[in-house]
Amino acid sequence: MNINTKYSNLIRYLKNLESVLIAFSGGVDSTFLLAAAKEALGNNMKAITIASPYIPKWEIKEARELANEIGVNHDIIEVPISLEIRNNPQNRCYLCKKFIFTRIKDIALKEGYKHVIDGSNFDDTKDYRPGLVALNELNIESPLMECKLTKKEIRELSKKLKLKTWDKPAYACLLTRIPYGEELKTQEFEKIEKAEKYLMSIGFRAVRVRTHGDLARIEVKKEERKKLFDEKLMDNISKSLKELGFKYVSLDMEGYRTGSFNETIEK
Repeated sequence: MNINTKYSNLIRYLKNLESVLIAFSGGVDSTFLLAAAKEALGNNMKAITIASPYIPKWEIKEARELANEIGVNHDIIEVPISLEIRNNPQNRCYLCKKFIFTRIKDIALKEGYKHVIDGSNFDDTKDYRPGLVALNELNIESPLMECKLTKKEIRELSKKLKLKTWDKPAYACLLTRIPYGEELKTQEFEKIEKAEKYLMSIGFRAVRVRTHGDLARIEVKKEERKKLFDEKLMDNISKSLKELGFKYVSLDMEGYRTGSFNETIEK
């Protein structure tokens, strides 16, 4: 099935929902879904963005700007770190999604929206994603997944729609930067956010700073690793991250890959 047919199927799917509340992060998938929902439903939809200690402030700002550009109603709601995930359990994604989407469903019920939808795509079944279980339990609709749209196809369609997120690097909440079993602390998230923002400012678009106590483990795209083999650059990065509070700064030799802490989970 070609992507134009898939897009037509998506618009038809969304029209059948009649009115929706969209969980909107400002990433590639949710921005594409927001634009498609605007086309399909007009004003019978609204975007909801979560603001929490583990969501970078720059990402919330981008979400606000994107919603405004697309021309949709948009609310930002403050969500604390729930007690259930305070010690970062292996099923934290399930617990977090359950906590957040229960709140979003309550808003949908109160404001009269028939469905809550999210931007999970057809590729999201390939990684360790317990959050999908929570979405199923809460009857959250995932139109991109239902219409079998892959990340590659979503990027291509986003480009056709002139969405500036079409080539935006994949991003994930800052919970993914901390090892399972460690207590979550707001100051740690702030340190990670500042470290990643610094690395992005010097040219690394897809970057992760995973933490191991006082050690920062930097992941950059595999093809960008060679850029770090510059003594002056390495010194500057080390100095900058140590100024943020890290005692040790290291480079992950394998480079960036999604959910690298999932490699520690016993299968």
